[in-house]
Amino acid sequence: MADEVNQAMQDGKAAKLAGLPVSANPYRAGSQDSADWLAGYVFDEEEQNVDRPEAEEG
Repeated sequence: MADEVNQAMQDGKAAKLAGLPVSANPYRAGSQDSADWLAGYVFDEEEQNVDRPEAEEG
């Protein structure tokens, strides 16, 4: 299974580098392979869900 996960991530990276849209994900929505493909696709993007204190917070 680890090879499949790595393959899905590699496929996502390859899709991003080829300029394909995120909608090119070939895996069933909600599946682990789909999530792994997306993780590969966004490998070079800055994480967007980062908790940081607001200016008013401690």
